Amino acid sequence: MTPTTLHDTRPPGRVPDGFRTRDPLALDELHGSLSDPVLGSMTLLNEIAGRYPDAVSFAAGRPYEEFYDPDQLHAHLERFTRHLREDLGRTPAQVRTALFQYGHTKGLLTELLVRNLAVDEDITADPDAIVVTTGCQEAMVLLLRALRTDDRDVVLAPAPTYVGFLGAARLMDMPVRPVREGAGGIDVDDLVAQVRAARAAGLRPRACYVVPDFANPSGLSMSLPDRERLLETAAAEGLLVIEDNPYSLFNAGARRLPTLKSLDRHRNVVYVGSFAKTAFPGARVGYVLADQPVAGAAPGEGRLLADQLAKLKSMLTLNTSTVSQAVIGGRLLEHEGSMTAATRRESEVYARNLRAVLDGLRRHFPPSGPPVSWNVPGGGMFAVVTLPFETDEAALELSASRFGVLWTPMRHFYGGAGGTHQIRLSFSVLTPEQIDLGLGRLAALVHNRTTGR
Repeated sequence: MTPTTLHDTRPPGRVPDGFRTRDPLALDELHGSLSDPVLGSMTLLNEIAGRYPDAVSFAAGRPYEEFYDPDQLHAHLERFTRHLREDLGRTPAQVRTALFQYGHTKGLLTELLVRNLAVDEDITADPDAIVVTTGCQEAMVLLLRALRTDDRDVVLAPAPTYVGFLGAARLMDMPVRPVREGAGGIDVDDLVAQVRAARAAGLRPRACYVVPDFANPSGLSMSLPDRERLLETAAAEGLLVIEDNPYSLFNAGARRLPTLKSLDRHRNVVYVGSFAKTAFPGARVGYVLADQPVAGAAPGEGRLLADQLAKLKSMLTLNTSTVSQAVIGGRLLEHEGSMTAATRRESEVYARNLRAVLDGLRRHFPPSGPPVSWNVPGGGMFAVVTLPFETDEAALELSASRFGVLWTPMRHFYGGAGGTHQIRLSFSVLTPEQIDLGLGRLAALVHNRTTGR
């Protein structure tokens, strides 16, 4: 049979029944998060950095990369493959399947993570309570999705807080109620006040998000008494605590404090971990330890919050890349489960750079000059500087274009409702010489904005 070609004989401009022409989609016809400034903040920084590549950048919170070597990827992968063969007794066919096929939803690394948590954090964990995620960002999305049941549900977080958590909450339509942050991190008294105010308004506080060690963006850390008070408060108020812990290994000299999870006696803490800073972000491997029992689960489907998160993950990303997990697993094995041992060189770099930042701020902003102040973190990757003018996008554009220095406006970490005169300095990828150069350029910007010259 000869094929026939169908022709539409209707006059030009005639639209088939059931179809209609239309203008492009309007932003207000898409999810409200797409017009939220929080979601555009990182795009803005990347765009400005791309236009001014010679500017000294205190903006990006990336890990130090001079120690990276592509050959390490092959070594890590081979080490994990040997682990599958020799330690776990997997056959060649099983090894091939483990690396190349869809993987178990909870991940390949749960047993190794149990060892890592015990060695580095003094946390006793059940492998069934761990879900390996595609970065810690997925862990946050899974948790927020599980916790949000209706419009009464809210979470709490210190102001300022990590912009990735704010963005994840916006995607999940979970309102974030701010809690005051003091010199030592989240203000526990204000947390109690905010929880009770939310309940009085008919809302249901579900969890509080915190970064207890060298928080992003503030660089602040909670004292041991404050950690214990937070846990007591969570137990008394029936509140989960989401502990995000990407920076605690990067201590600049003071004694490391225990994680909230290691102090947790009531299973109130959901622990979120990541290898983005301690290994490398390109792997996109994180995890969540969620050992909270869940009543009413069907027989055989698991009785822990981790089991419920795994169900959500199976419909979101199915499983975290098995190859990425194998590379991270090899790195863990090479250091006997300790990321503390694996990151000694990086920790020294961050401590050196923190000293360079604090010394440089004192040198470039003496008491006799414009009113500039800053906090003094005990480690991590970030410090916060308060300037005598509004640190909006226009100031950032001027800073990059005329003075050759980039920073992050703190207002992004307040959801647009604070930090109007503050900036975050990230010093993780710079040398001391670059830090001094950048702070000199920042001082020139401050001089210009305060004197007009």
